[in-house]
Formats: sequence, structure tokens, C-alpha cells
Amino acid sequence: MARFPRFEEHRYVATRDDMRVYDTDDDAQSEQLSERIAAEDLFDRKQLQSFGPDSLPEARNRGFRAV
Repeated sequence: MARFPRFEEHRYVATRDDMRVYDTDDDAQSEQLSERIAAEDLFDRKQLQSFGPDSLPEARNRGFRAV
């Protein structure tokens, strides 16, 4: 599955409203995030976040938890 626009270079993308991080290389998690983006308009509401470095430990360091 292709990565999301604006986040093509990022494997881990998080939602700010529920502090969850998704692995976009995992098909199930990517599909789950796609559904949320469409249903809740997360792009326009600026509710998505990526990390530098692009890693799960960095996401956890910022308070996000894995799906």
C-alpha cells in the first residue's frame, strides 16, 4: 500500500486526537488509518503527525502509543 500524501517519507504516522501511532508499512494499520482520515477529515483538521527520527521509540517518547 502506498503511503499517505504529505507523509510519503514517513513510516510512522500518528493521530493527535487519540495519541495513537500507526505503522503505514503494515497493511492492516494503514487501512485503519485511511478509514479514520476519510471519516474524520484528519488531514484538514491537522490531526496527523510524523516523527524525526521516523521510529516507534521516538513516537513513544512523545507520548504516543502503538495501535
